[in-house]
Amino acid sequence: MRILIVEDEEKLARYLKKGLEESSYVVDLALNGTDGLHLATHEAYDLMILDIMLPEHDGVTILKHVRSAGIITPVIFLTAKDSTEDKVAGLNIGADDYIVKPFSFHELLARVRACLRRGSHKTSSELKVADLTLDPIVRKVFREGKKIEVSPIEFSLLEYLMHNAGQVVTRTMISEHVWDSNFESFSNVVDVHIAKLRNKIDKDFGVKLIHTRRGAGYVLEEQD
Repeated sequence: MRILIVEDEEKLARYLKKGLEESSYVVDLALNGTDGLHLATHEAYDLMILDIMLPEHDGVTILKHVRSAGIITPVIFLTAKDSTEDKVAGLNIGADDYIVKPFSFHELLARVRACLRRGSHKTSSELKVADLTLDPIVRKVFREGKKIEVSPIEFSLLEYLMHNAGQVVTRTMISEHVWDSNFESFSNVVDVHIAKLRNKIDKDFGVKLIHTRRGAGYVLEEQD
């Protein structure tokens, strides 16, 4: 799952980014409204967390642009404004949740998970390819009923491959969805993590699911 945080209080923004990454989310960070608006309308995210009071473009302006562009990504507002009128106004223009500062990280994490669960009704929350199963809510992976222990990055990588099962995904596509915007796409990090994932997902099983398409990328599928 890829999350955008737009927050101009840098200390808070870095704290939230660190906490969400420790919870296995991929996080991009914008410290002003201009960068936040660009990322929100040009990149694909599973969730956006927007401060309302931002320099250059405030959170309300960003959300209006996002919704007018037809982007239905869930949005959580962060704000120091705690009046009922402010909350109602935020929800009425398309926010999915509203958190008043100060707040605990545990509360934010619970609301993030709730928003992502609500969005998961569009597709089955559980991903399945052959005898490989991934549950994005409880963040567990099984093959032939056996639990597979994976790292947060490996989980995100496998989740992306399974969402695109049967389709070739390039290294660039993988890097854009599994790593944050500072990732150096010319490195061999993608290949290294694919190798680690293969060792866990395929090595001890008769049918191999992760396949290389030379010169193109990777595909996850069950082949005859």
